[in-house]
Amino acid sequence: MQDVYIKQQKAVLQKQRDTDFEVTSLFGTEAAKWAAPSLTSYLKFAWVGLLFGIVFVKAEIISWFRIQEMFRLQSFHMYGVIGSAVVVGAVSVWLIKKFNVKTITGEPIIFYPKTFNKGQIFGGLIFGLGWAMTGACPGPLFAQIGTGALVVCIVLLCAIAGTWVYGYFSAKLPH
Repeated sequence: MQDVYIKQQKAVLQKQRDTDFEVTSLFGTEAAKWAAPSLTSYLKFAWVGLLFGIVFVKAEIISWFRIQEMFRLQSFHMYGVIGSAVVVGAVSVWLIKKFNVKTITGEPIIFYPKTFNKGQIFGGLIFGLGWAMTGACPGPLFAQIGTGALVVCIVLLCAIAGTWVYGYFSAKLPH
């Protein structure tokens, strides 16, 4: 029964493929028990987020000075961190594809090819400009706020506003 459902979902996804998402999850009957997380699972996420934030702080990747050093080409520190993340991500995707790794609920992980468009260049330039000006990127924002840099709350609100503006105008933007 579950195999039939997954095949039907694959057929639907092939017709309605949205290339803005690289990975698609197919919700089978086994996934239903994962749909409504309990309070305990939220606490697990909070602990993982807290540990991730501590790593960000200790590695100094939330430091405004480290980010400025990166954009001024004065230090390799941030390039090393970003490069390491790219290598880990590439190796992880290769392993997922090579060994046909499935999700925790047994669903297949499907990678769709992304199409390139010039909006990615403009978006990347705007993102990089904002990152250079504020010394904050979306990942470490919460860790920066957690360290007491409350001025970063303004950056967070601007990031939320920018996401909303993109969502509002995305249908009218060239893709």
